[in-house]
Amino acid sequence: MSKHVAPFTTRWIDPREGTASTSEDPLAIDGFDHIEIYADSAKQSAYYLSHAFGFAPVAYRGPETGWRESVSILLKQGDACILITSPLKMTSYIASFVHAHSFSPRDVAFTVPHCEAAYYEAMKRGATSASPPTEWKDEHGSIVHAAIKTYGHTIHSFVERKNYKGLYWPGFIPYKQLFPRTSTIKEAGIKVIDHVVGNVELGKMNEWVAFYERILGFSQLTHFSDKDISTEYSALMSKVMNGGKGKIKLPINEPAEGKRKSQIEEYLDFHGGPGVQHIAFQTDDIITVVRTLREHDVQFLHVPKTYYDEIPSRVGSIKEDLAIIRELGILVDRDEDGYLLQIFTKPLEDRPTLFFEIIQREGSTGFGKGNFKALFEAIEREQAERGNL
Repeated sequence: MSKHVAPFTTRWIDPREGTASTSEDPLAIDGFDHIEIYADSAKQSAYYLSHAFGFAPVAYRGPETGWRESVSILLKQGDACILITSPLKMTSYIASFVHAHSFSPRDVAFTVPHCEAAYYEAMKRGATSASPPTEWKDEHGSIVHAAIKTYGHTIHSFVERKNYKGLYWPGFIPYKQLFPRTSTIKEAGIKVIDHVVGNVELGKMNEWVAFYERILGFSQLTHFSDKDISTEYSALMSKVMNGGKGKIKLPINEPAEGKRKSQIEEYLDFHGGPGVQHIAFQTDDIITVVRTLREHDVQFLHVPKTYYDEIPSRVGSIKEDLAIIRELGILVDRDEDGYLLQIFTKPLEDRPTLFFEIIQREGSTGFGKGNFKALFEAIEREQAERGNL
């Protein structure tokens, strides 16, 4: 037996044990817990996200730890946690997911004060179960986990951590315990997950908006019509769902009719249905982050230099040097609360599906409405190069 085996136990929690919540709101959410991405190879994907984006490999689970179903590597930067999982058996669900969707988020997980209360309240409101409440336990305490289904093959996990003092999860070991020669990763400056965007089919956006309102008690933060997000050729519509007292923001996009194929239709075609389109990471210093990522050969969408001619009149004064913003291709927008800076990577893999956003908020709570046209045109140029516009 490997010396790296991490002993733990799991126990399905019988609903008769009681589900009384310690919170007045059974659906209370403390924030994003992690995002789990299914991939062909956890080790290769972790290497890329580490060396390109500055995520440090923190914890590991796989055959060497006694886990025979998959390999999982937890990556962390600031408070942002990404879990990369790959299949060990080609007959597994993980393998079928990867075959269908390739490198794609499976789980957008929430930290909750009481997992059972959240799960059973969501089920009472009409949710479909992905996993019943289960206790994971080791010498460091216990985690309670459950999950419900949402759009496509995406799920939302409820993770209760208040009784766990370990590294990440029972059954995981420190990454460097197994790979001691792993180089220390220098963080790029990412602090936290800001929002997660989902793409759904034409005519399905309002259905999922209603799902988040009814099942999870979310509210609609804002709405962008096809007039807000359009070019000469294509358009999309988006509604932003807000939960966890503002800690969770989940925009939902659907395509709108246009002369040519929109970015949402391209995503749906290549992803094989609805799923997470992009993950936005918040930073306090986007200039440093973007400089670092460019040094690591991360590719970003190109914005024409003419975009920056209108920034002084459209956005007004900002503390950052506009010449540097222009040089790095960072977008800027302002609303009634302040301004924001944002930039979008190109797709992270061969399929034009998942990408990342880096965002710095200087008071603004919006999503860069003033940048939509420039961003959409940049995406369309990439689509045209791929022959998909």
